[in-house]
Amino acid sequence: MQQPIIIITAPSGAGKTSITKYLLQKYPFLSFSISAATRQPRGQEQNGIDYYFLSAADFQQKIKENAFIEWEMVYEGKYYGTLKTELERIWSEDKVPMLDIDVKGAILVQQQFPQQSLSLFIEPPSVDALKIRLASRGTETEESLQARVNKASYEISFKHHFNHIILNDDLQKACVETEAIILQFLQKNNS
Repeated sequence: MQQPIIIITAPSGAGKTSITKYLLQKYPFLSFSISAATRQPRGQEQNGIDYYFLSAADFQQKIKENAFIEWEMVYEGKYYGTLKTELERIWSEDKVPMLDIDVKGAILVQQQFPQQSLSLFIEPPSVDALKIRLASRGTETEESLQARVNKASYEISFKHHFNHIILNDDLQKACVETEAIILQFLQKNNS
């Protein structure tokens, strides 16, 4: 049997991290796939827990070594990616990796693992609602906020590439809906 992979994707601010955290707290057999990133840690983020924080040179070396399942320069000079060793680590613990990744990366993982992956697109109620959520974080300049909103509009256009679209206009409802879809997929995968 092929090892399952759960992919959760969404534009920034749509709620994918909140939904992922909800599921990880509830189901010990799910394991967060830690992405590699070249950005600086924010707030309480820790290397090896929230991200593998790499220098741009280290990241580029890993690209040359074909160490990533997917990677992308998400914003100018800011690389993100999923290391092959991360999926192997989780599978070796007999757990199911949960990838909380951007839309392009999610499409790439889904293409490489079409039979064993479940992909979920978390859709914000609207681009305006997303802009309000992002602005309320207080971490964006007006310019970076506009860049994220523009990118979100573009990413929403890819929602039909995924197995399921979950509208997040109510976080608790979106969590429960995501949970039901994942449990059904895993049950089918195990039988």
